[in-house]
Amino acid sequence: MKHSILSVATAISITTMNVNAATNAELEAKLKVLEEQMNELKSELKKNQKTLNTVKAHDAFDNIKWSMDFRNSVDFINYEYDNYGALSGTSKSNDGLLTSRLYLNMKAQPMEKLTFNGQLAMYGIWGGELYAEDPALKGWSGSSKADDTLFRLRQAYFVWSDTLGEDGLPYNFSIGRRQSADGFLANHRENKKDPGSPLAHITNMEVDGVMFKVDVDKYFTEGSYLKLVYGRAHSGGIETLYDSVGGYQPYAQADGDVNENVDYFVLLGSLYNDGQYNLMFENATIFNTKGKNSSTAQPAVDAGTANLAALSLQVDGIGDGINDFLDNTTAFASIATTRYMPDSGHTLLGSPDNENGYSYWIGATFPDMITEKGRFGFEYNHGSKYWTPMTWAEDTAIGSKVAVRGDALEAYWNFNLFNVENLTSQIRYTYLMHDYTPTIRCSGWVKPEEVDIKASDLRFFIQYSY
Repeated sequence: MKHSILSVATAISITTMNVNAATNAELEAKLKVLEEQMNELKSELKKNQKTLNTVKAHDAFDNIKWSMDFRNSVDFINYEYDNYGALSGTSKSNDGLLTSRLYLNMKAQPMEKLTFNGQLAMYGIWGGELYAEDPALKGWSGSSKADDTLFRLRQAYFVWSDTLGEDGLPYNFSIGRRQSADGFLANHRENKKDPGSPLAHITNMEVDGVMFKVDVDKYFTEGSYLKLVYGRAHSGGIETLYDSVGGYQPYAQADGDVNENVDYFVLLGSLYNDGQYNLMFENATIFNTKGKNSSTAQPAVDAGTANLAALSLQVDGIGDGINDFLDNTTAFASIATTRYMPDSGHTLLGSPDNENGYSYWIGATFPDMITEKGRFGFEYNHGSKYWTPMTWAEDTAIGSKVAVRGDALEAYWNFNLFNVENLTSQIRYTYLMHDYTPTIRCSGWVKPEEVDIKASDLRFFIQYSY
């Protein structure tokens, strides 16, 4: 009996071993097939990822990236003419100047070292006239009528970035209409984080030119760089193909006082920038600048040469870890000079002699302690009789406060409306005290006369940025 039981147990054991062996073999075979399928799937995924990366890389370069700034403002303006010719003893005001400004920003990078930047701009007055000769046509009707409508190009330039020499010295080369408004220091009052390229103390207008920039911090001081800019501010005496007076002379150029080109050369850069202290400089020379002919008293383009220079310092954080408030305070100061040098037989700023002007500008911004990222700012400007910078772009609705010949006081509050970063807002008050004829559009033919004009502008704006 025991023998029989042992035989049966042995048979069962052998059978079980055979079954397990068969089962293991099947499992190993299935696992091998599954492993092969996984390897095929991994290979396919790698191919798909490579294709996706190629598409992403293509899309990253082969498109224009758009962004926008849309600002709506209301300005309450007042002028008091205590001494200003026929207007002496009078006042003028506007109880609500409503404006809208739209910037459409373009950026493209067709290859690693080459980028394109552009900006389309619209800046209009609510209910403003579309054409001065026909007040019935309003600005808002321009896109609704079958007629000519202007679309302005504010910026358009490309930048080539590479390195020079064995040391790999970084440089940029650029051609086009440059970003030259809201520059260094002016960005605070304009509620912009990053400033434009030039120093706002002497330059605040868009310019067409060629720029070369080189970083020199390896050989000079920390964060230092240099920029060379050459461009043209005015092309004089150009006749087109359809000139009815001169006949056939497409784009030929005549000679004479009012027919010369106005070119400029600018050297600017950072002398030192360690992240807290940033010392910038700019020197600009304008050739054949605008003035008057002494014998005819008529405006002349080639009346002489103007030279403008500025030195500006910005300090981000007062002291070193004293407290959070001082760490987040920004202070700045700038000094600038202008020198207008008329040619023989011409006058600049109403004078046949070289005339020097100067200006200084101080300010500070700090946390408002009310909103999450809001800031208060205070600024003061002073300019002398012959102070005449390049300020075609108006920095206030009452004219350029940076170009004031007298004193300017300004206070502003920058904050995010509803604590939304895309809705930046500002309340700003500007008060100008003109001691001499206000400088408008760097007009070298206007003689500064003693005046007493007080101008104020209370502004509120909301800006959507995306």
